[in-house]
Amino acid sequence: MATTQLVKPKELFGHPVGLYVLFFTEMWERFSYYGMRAILVLYLVAEATADNAGLGWSNGDALSLYGTYTMLVYVASIPGGIIADKLIGQRKSVLLGGILLVFGHSVLAVEEMWAFYTGLGLIIGGVGMLKPNISTMVGRLYPEGDNRRDSGFTIFYMGINAGAFLAPLVCGWLGYEYGWHYGFGAAGIGMIAGLLVFMKGMNDGVFGDNGQQPAEYIDKKMYGMRTDYFFYLVAALMVPIAALLVKYNALEVLEGMQLHSALLSLLGIVILGILTKKMIELSRMEVFRLLSVLILTLLITVFWSFFELAGTAITLFAERNVNLTLLNASQTNAINPGYIIFLAIPFSMMWVYLSKTQRNPITPIKFALGILQLGLGFIVFAMSAQFMDADGRTPFMFLMLGY
Repeated sequence: MATTQLVKPKELFGHPVGLYVLFFTEMWERFSYYGMRAILVLYLVAEATADNAGLGWSNGDALSLYGTYTMLVYVASIPGGIIADKLIGQRKSVLLGGILLVFGHSVLAVEEMWAFYTGLGLIIGGVGMLKPNISTMVGRLYPEGDNRRDSGFTIFYMGINAGAFLAPLVCGWLGYEYGWHYGFGAAGIGMIAGLLVFMKGMNDGVFGDNGQQPAEYIDKKMYGMRTDYFFYLVAALMVPIAALLVKYNALEVLEGMQLHSALLSLLGIVILGILTKKMIELSRMEVFRLLSVLILTLLITVFWSFFELAGTAITLFAERNVNLTLLNASQTNAINPGYIIFLAIPFSMMWVYLSKTQRNPITPIKFALGILQLGLGFIVFAMSAQFMDADGRTPFMFLMLGY
């Protein structure tokens, strides 16, 4: 009787080759996202001049659009993850997301308002399909209980920050020196590179069965179409909806309530309803665990709400109130990922040492320390007002310390 041998996935430096393909795919995806993010608000508020035409919006209008755009990016990851997990698989979702992002950033390079909103709509759909699913593929590269998984995610996370570090430096320089749309275009080139890396990895078979479409949906049709084709169409139809939601984000839909606030409130009600229904079905221990997760989720939501000010208020602060050295305001978005890259290895060593001495803080304590240090960063920004010069600018050191 013939025996079947399991084929061990190809490895490089002790990790599956697929990890490095996903590393570079995500690095270029983050390059495209953070490159565009670094110059978006500056483009919105910049005066329309012959040399480097901005839109000349008010701070309020610019931040309202940015907030709606980032909210939709995060929200889109929910259906993006569900569609991939249940219906078309992570691989096709990442590929679709990459294609949408390439089109999105490319359209943003066109100096027309229709292109601006269409580009944002494409990026929202692209990130929603790619971002949650590429991380899932990283986890599935390792069998259950494989002690290399944590270090694999650390390597992957370094790719995220490498892209986030390089993007503001390149796109910010192009935006200031040659025009905002050149910066948007450079972000698109980065995403093309990421898409090509991922497609080559698929063709080389480095993922094995990882991220394949669930078998029961491969031949199944929905409304007369193949399941994957149907959801490609759904994703395409969601783009104009996302674009319109961004464009009319400040539209008053109820007395005293604008569209972006109404969307957030509706989302909160839906989530609360789903959680309530789920808790009724769970055991007391499961409810306790879910409540613990919800508390941590609330805390991390507060963290990211303030952290996202890096692309808005802190960038405008750098532009108008900081004596910048070597970097322009958009390029200061590279400071945070630069710190992460620089400190990742020392922090990893510290956690290992603390674990060995049984002094490693539990996760909730780490959450608390993170939020505490976030608050201290904003205190540093506030303290810088005491050191303003006659032009209302503070030393660059305070921006570095705050970050």
